[in-house]
Amino acid sequence: MRDQQEESSEQLESDAERRRRRAQFLRDLAEARELRDRVQPRRAKTARLRHAMRMRTFRW
Repeated sequence: MRDQQEESSEQLESDAERRRRRAQFLRDLAEARELRDRVQPRRAKTARLRHAMRMRTFRW
């Protein structure tokens, strides 16, 4: 019984840690994307247009 409680608490901690690391990764990714867009505005514009076209042609 005690082992099961310890496992569940460890599982909760690892889930929280994983979510924290994932949130940090997504923040870093967004920051890198913004930096790239500032450095290469032409490429960013074509990427935006390409993404918009993909979204328009996507069928729900």
